Amino acid sequence: MKLTIAGTGYVGLVTGTGFANLGNDVLCFDIDREKIDSLKNGILPIYEPGIEEIYKRNVEAGRLRFTTDVIKAVRDSEIIFICVNTPTNEHQEVDLTAVEAVAKFIGQHINEYKIVVNKSTVPVGTADLVKNIIKENQNKKIEFDVISNPEFLREGAAVKDFENPDRIIIGSDSKKAEEIMTSLYRSRARTDRPIMITDIKSAEIIKYASNAMLATRISFMNQLSYLCEKTGADIKQISRGMGLDNRIGPRFLQAGIGYGGSCFPKDVKALISTLKLYGCNSDLFEAVHRINEQQKSIVVNKLGSLLDVKDSTIAVWGISFKPKTDDIREAPSLKIIEELQNMGAKVHACDPVAIENAKNVLKNVKFFQNPYETIRDCDALIVATEWNEFRNLDIRAVKILLKKPIIIDGRNIYDPKEMKELGFKYMGIGR
Repeated sequence: MKLTIAGTGYVGLVTGTGFANLGNDVLCFDIDREKIDSLKNGILPIYEPGIEEIYKRNVEAGRLRFTTDVIKAVRDSEIIFICVNTPTNEHQEVDLTAVEAVAKFIGQHINEYKIVVNKSTVPVGTADLVKNIIKENQNKKIEFDVISNPEFLREGAAVKDFENPDRIIIGSDSKKAEEIMTSLYRSRARTDRPIMITDIKSAEIIKYASNAMLATRISFMNQLSYLCEKTGADIKQISRGMGLDNRIGPRFLQAGIGYGGSCFPKDVKALISTLKLYGCNSDLFEAVHRINEQQKSIVVNKLGSLLDVKDSTIAVWGISFKPKTDDIREAPSLKIIEELQNMGAKVHACDPVAIENAKNVLKNVKFFQNPYETIRDCDALIVATEWNEFRNLDIRAVKILLKKPIIIDGRNIYDPKEMKELGFKYMGIGR
C-alpha cells in the first residue's frame, strides 16, 4: 500500500520504517526542512534501538522516502497517518495545532478516497474535529474516512512493539476503512494479540486509559514506599508479593523517582482536563499526577539528610526519563538537577545517549560519558535512570572515586545490605 506518515518524531519514524519493512511504499512528511534533509542524508533525529538498521535497509530498497512537499504527501497515498506532537498547554489541555494543520493540508489537496488515521494521542472527539476540518477545506467533495488507531510504542522498545504488538486498536465507523486497515495490519496480528475493532470514541479513550492505569500503578507504589521506610519494610519484596497475584501482575509496580517521558505526564494531565470538560470527577488522576511530581524531589530530600548540599559537587547517573532512549522530556533528572543547583551544588551528569539533548536544556552542568569519571571527587552520587551500564560497575572503585561514600539510589538498582556492608551511606526508595 502507499502510505504517508505526517510527522517524523518517535511515533512517525518507527511507524514509517515499520510499515516500509513490511513491503509498503512509505512517504514520511514533515514541515521541518532541516529534519527531512537530515533523514535524506542518513541522520536519524532520535535514538531508538533497532531503528537504524531498518531505516537504512528500506531507504536503500526505495520503500522509505522523505519530503516537505505537502501536495505530494497528500496525493501520493492511500492512507495518511497523523503522527504529530500533541503536547499539553499551561491549562493541561491538549494542543491540537499540529493535528489541525495536517487536517487542513489534507482537505486542501485531497484528490481521491483516503483513509486518515489519527495515530497521535488525542482527546476523545478529535476524529470528528479532523473530519470537519477536512470537509471545510475541500474544493470539491471527495470521499474519505477518519479513523483512530492509537499507538502503543514504548520508547526504547518501539521497534519490537511495532513488530510484535500487544494489540492493534482500530476505531472506525466505516466498513471500507476497517477492511483496508485490517488488511494492512494482518501480518502483525496473533491469536492472543488481536486486531480489535471498536467505535472511534472508544479507541480514542483506550490510549489515555491505558497510560493512566500504568501511571497509577507507579504512583501507587511510590505512595506505599513512604510507609515501607517508616516501618522498615522493603518495597521490592512487596512489589514481588503483589505481582505474583495473577489479577495484578508484576509490571509497573516499581517504586522510584516517578515517571517521565512524552506520554504518561502529558496523557494523565490531558485525561484530567477531558474529565473536567465533560463534568466528571478527576480526583484519582489528580492524585496520581501530584504524587508523581512530589516523588521527583525525594532523592534531593534524602541527600539533604546526609550532606550539606550547598557548595557540594553531586554526580547524577542518568538523564533520560528511562533507559534505552535519549528522550529527556519530563525526565525526573531535570527537576533533580535544577533543585540541586538551586541549593548551591555543582552537578556532574552522565548518560549513555541523552547528553546532546540535555545540553539544550541544562545549564552549568558538567557532562560525562564515563560513569567513573562522572563521580571522581564528587561528594555524593544520585542514580536517576536505571541504565544497565550502571548496574554492574565496580562498586569498590565507586567508593574510592567518591569523596564521600554517599549514594542515593532513585531506581533501587543496588542491594541495600551489600552497599552498607561495603561502607556506603546508601538510601533507596521504600527500602
